[in-house]
Amino acid sequence: MLSHVVSESAIFSLGRTVATPHALQMLAQQGITPLSLLKRHVSGDWGDVPPDDAQANHDALKSGFRLFSSYHIGPDARIWIITEADRSVTTLLLPSEY
Repeated sequence: MLSHVVSESAIFSLGRTVATPHALQMLAQQGITPLSLLKRHVSGDWGDVPPDDAQANHDALKSGFRLFSSYHIGPDARIWIITEADRSVTTLLLPSEY
């Protein structure tokens, strides 16, 4: 079960995890597993977000707002991960799908 696999270093709950078909396709093309990025996200490694967004994530851990990560996975490839404010669902998607 995914929640068990990422729970060792988790600083928040992912809730249900979902991914868009295009995000899964892009990850597969780059040889990256969704789990590797989810582990980074749930441990507070927000990837390539600007400092203001990283600070917003740290604040959101205390106040219960949405969490956002962005990872470069190739020269022209990026994956976003968004965990909803109520921690009910985490979504992997391409920026163009937001």
